Amino acid sequence: MHHSNSPSDRPVATIGGAMTVPEFCRWASIGRTKLYAEVKAGRIKLRKIGAKTVILRADGEAWLNALPIASAS
Repeated sequence: MHHSNSPSDRPVATIGGAMTVPEFCRWASIGRTKLYAEVKAGRIKLRKIGAKTVILRADGEAWLNALPIASAS
């Protein structure tokens, strides 16, 4: 049986304060196109760690909390 402890094999919920673009998309249940549309609109901030692009968990949570509440219609 193969066990891996690489970040891409762990559930996103166990990862620390920043997520890569693929991790964020999995975590937020959105695609890359939607992510980059939100970035372009200024609602999500991308940050760089060397060559790696990341989204801070706090920024992701703030973005989720700012989404409109769905009406029960």
